[in-house]
Amino acid sequence: MSGVWPVAERAEQGIAIETPAASLSYRELASRSRAAARELGVKPRERVAIALAPGVEFAVALHACFAAGAVAVPIDLREPRERWPAAAVTIDQPLAQSGPETGPVALDLDDVAAVIRTSGSTGAPREVPLTFGNFVWSALGSAVALGLDPRERWLCTLPLSHVGGLSILVRSWLYQTTALVHERFEARAAIAALMEREVTLVSVVPTTLARLLDAGLEHPPRLRCALLGGGPVPAALIERARAAGVPVSKTYGLTEACSQVASQAPGGAQRGAPPLFCTRVGLAPDGEILVTGPTISPALNQPLHTGDVGEIDADGALEVIGRKADHIISGGDNVAPSQVEAVLEAHPAVVEAGVYGVSDPEWGEAVWAAVVLRSPASESELRGHAAERLARYAVPKRIRFVAALPRTASGKLRRSDLADL
Repeated sequence: MSGVWPVAERAEQGIAIETPAASLSYRELASRSRAAARELGVKPRERVAIALAPGVEFAVALHACFAAGAVAVPIDLREPRERWPAAAVTIDQPLAQSGPETGPVALDLDDVAAVIRTSGSTGAPREVPLTFGNFVWSALGSAVALGLDPRERWLCTLPLSHVGGLSILVRSWLYQTTALVHERFEARAAIAALMEREVTLVSVVPTTLARLLDAGLEHPPRLRCALLGGGPVPAALIERARAAGVPVSKTYGLTEACSQVASQAPGGAQRGAPPLFCTRVGLAPDGEILVTGPTISPALNQPLHTGDVGEIDADGALEVIGRKADHIISGGDNVAPSQVEAVLEAHPAVVEAGVYGVSDPEWGEAVWAAVVLRSPASESELRGHAAERLARYAVPKRIRFVAALPRTASGKLRRSDLADL
């Protein structure tokens, strides 16, 4: 497909991006980003690092890259500058947007749109190139799975340096709908948007959903789907959300597959998430999730070995169990940390839990847990709670109480850091 960029001009005054401080129509976004593209002065396919906070200026810079045919490389601003990826140009200040506009460069589905780093939850982040074709197929698959309201308003509190956040901006552009972007997740600000700004979709991870519920979110008036991903999802959290009138749909995705791989339809009752219509999901003999389809980065082989472990039911829906590398072998028995975490988090005193293995001379690995409490509870109480619901070998040998769990910018647990708390 050539000429992806000009579709933005057809939206006229439709709002492309809205923040608590400002908004841009698609006409304004096209005009400002074309003027900014001339300032960039880069050649097609050159890399442009975008080191800006999420918001209007980030969106202008992103679309300036598209207009110039350059490759956008979003930067995690928490990283020290010396660790930023190499690029021909780095945008760390808002671009000047006055003067003549550049003519748009014809884009092709095979052209790389962005290079995104993985979240780094299981090691050093890796760079993943994603094409316009990857984003287009992802948007189509998402629309089929979730439906598409012409008045869609998708709230994004996720970092735009990661695929979960950036894909909302790109998907909304392809849909010609509105992305509501917050610079960071703040529960009160997110609740205000959900209750007052006619939000129809929001992307959350278990931690942020729990914080929204803790802060009192109930019955958001226009919300038709809270897309819940970022790893295994505790059943107790979904039940709590639905009791508060928050419609939750589980999703599974990863950077290498341009975000969504499998998503529940809004209101779906199944336990797992069906794959997107353009995606094929299978399991290796050891339960590792394998993914094939047009959303996968062209830099990777297919099927994509995800490193995640899951189950597929008779209807083809996927249930994610956890990371293959995270599994604990205790006394010869295989323990999935996410399943132990779900049991601990079902206790009313527990906000969140992180489970990990510790070298042990008797068991090989012993199951330990780090727990954040919302109300007083003892280690013996939580171990007793777990013993009633888990096999004996999966009950944590030790439970430590901590103020917070280590997480990536996208909200994923940094399991490798738990032992250092």
